[in-house]
Amino acid sequence: MAFNAKLNIIFYNDLKNRIMFSKFPTFFIILLLSSSAFAMPKINVKHQRNVKGFAEIQVSNATMENLICHVAIDGYKMLFRLKAIETSKWYTATDIRFNHRHFSVWCDYLKLHPEYQKK
Repeated sequence: MAFNAKLNIIFYNDLKNRIMFSKFPTFFIILLLSSSAFAMPKINVKHQRNVKGFAEIQVSNATMENLICHVAIDGYKMLFRLKAIETSKWYTATDIRFNHRHFSVWCDYLKLHPEYQKK
């Protein structure tokens, strides 16, 4: 009986070590693959108020790649292409009550979105 108990403990510890060591490589492989999914282009966003007091936003491309971007405010989305090392025009809010927190900016590499490329 004691031999079976020792055998069970040895088997349990061996199984636990195998599972633990098999998790580490899997974790690092998932970490390596998922980090590339978060690779977004480098952009700079400027906010200001114009002479009339409306909030404005401008997006700058700091990469050597063409980007597809959109600026959204209050449900309205302006989609545009942004060339390498270039800035967009100033996009202005429609109401004086809007501020920089009401704007949403998204940019991604144009080559990843063929539906927006020129035909």
